[in-house]
Amino acid sequence: MRCACVMLLSALFSLSDGDVGDFTPCSSAFYRGLPPTGIVGTPICQRYQNRYHFATLYSRERRAPWFSAYVFSKPQNKRPRGEWKFEPQLANSKADGNMMPFPVPPAKLDQNVVESQAVQKDYINSTYTRGHLNPSQHHSNTTSRRATFTLTNVVPQKAESNDGPWAMLETNVSKILQEHCQGEAFIVTGMIPYEKERWMKDEGRVAIPEYMWSAYCCQNYSRDLPENLKDIFPTFAAIGRNDPNSTQEIVPVDPQTKKKTKGYDVRLMPLPILEGYLKQRYMVSISVFDQMCSRA
Repeated sequence: MRCACVMLLSALFSLSDGDVGDFTPCSSAFYRGLPPTGIVGTPICQRYQNRYHFATLYSRERRAPWFSAYVFSKPQNKRPRGEWKFEPQLANSKADGNMMPFPVPPAKLDQNVVESQAVQKDYINSTYTRGHLNPSQHHSNTTSRRATFTLTNVVPQKAESNDGPWAMLETNVSKILQEHCQGEAFIVTGMIPYEKERWMKDEGRVAIPEYMWSAYCCQNYSRDLPENLKDIFPTFAAIGRNDPNSTQEIVPVDPQTKKKTKGYDVRLMPLPILEGYLKQRYMVSISVFDQMCSRA
């Protein structure tokens, strides 16, 4: 059965008094304030230093996010040194709403946190990197960039993807939006699970994505676009391989790619094509942006 853990999204997210369980406090992270539909999970309004920075739909069972959503801003200065953090409210609904840095030594970490989400130990000595869904380089101020360094915003991603074709995609999207988007640009980045779940370190704790995906929505953009860019507004999307041994139906492998990154290709595509592939794997219709990011 394909990804049996995924069901239809209910009409309303469950509400709570905190920042976990309700997207309302961070609705500005979504186009028209409406989150993607079709995937069930735990909504997190990612709060750091008493300010909301982006939104994440989290899977408690998989200890990994389904997607993160945010508003793009022009990056400035160097990437800050990342201090990895966790979400206290996943372990205790009455906990402080701000993400917190992992304690040193790790032995001081509450066991309820370990049970509720991924922790540093999961990634140490694994064959995967911490793959940002909401990347630091898509934000301008240092605080917002530091807020992306939370394990509720990352998935197990192969270094060849994270530092190769996927990093190039993030850079190219940043360049395109800076040069041609004249208003707000909304981005949603997520993952596609294997048809049969695979787990990091074979421990059944943190699920591994087979693919990464990303899409943006920018309604106000330059009308004198170069010919080669006319088809990438107001929306565009991409899917990237996270497994060099995956079949090539979704993302073909370029035989001319350098050996180091071969099999980690990224395929660019219109938003409807992306949603079609998401529907195939999740077995439910998924809408990333309300009305396909239309003006209506």
